[in-house]
Amino acid sequence: MESVARGGTRWKRFAVVMVPSVAATAAIGVALSQGALAASFNVSGQQFKVSVDRLDGTGFAQYGALDTQHGGKKIPVAVSAFKSAKLKGLCQSVVIPVPVFGDVSLKLTAGNGSKQVEAKNLFIDLDQLNADATFRGIDIGVAAGDAHKGPGINKGDAADPGSFGQQSDSATLVGVKQTAWATSAGTFKLSGLSMKVSKGKNECF
Repeated sequence: MESVARGGTRWKRFAVVMVPSVAATAAIGVALSQGALAASFNVSGQQFKVSVDRLDGTGFAQYGALDTQHGGKKIPVAVSAFKSAKLKGLCQSVVIPVPVFGDVSLKLTAGNGSKQVEAKNLFIDLDQLNADATFRGIDIGVAAGDAHKGPGINKGDAADPGSFGQQSDSATLVGVKQTAWATSAGTFKLSGLSMKVSKGKNECF
């Protein structure tokens, strides 16, 4: 079965967290080498923006979870996960307010040439996404802990295995624009990586 979703989605509560959606993101200034990462960590109090021209992924799953900020505040998120994904035209940006000096932007780009960004066991904690999306072999309403097409629930996630989830054999997203709190991956290969620091606001979108 093939499902197509278009437009934007914002998640505020778990009751509306499971509209079909996926995204992909990279960690600014961090080279992620092959192997398992520590999955349990406190997120910062700041979101970052990510845009992708095109994402092709296999083994997709999504479920609701709670991220914990430094200081203990809980944040509801939709966790989108892929066994593997390839991305074209990846951009990630974050604006950091610096007292007296003003805003400072960090902007990362990759996968703009002939080589794509490649990721395995990718988990993205997000709360807003815009994209044109096509899902193949999708199951909506599966228990999060019983989803078998994706990489499973990320170890350390505050998620109920019996809660509402969804999965698909593969997915294609075009024109992705999303805001996220965190990401982790077993492998994240950033071909053509470029990172710039600049004064003021210089975001991906």
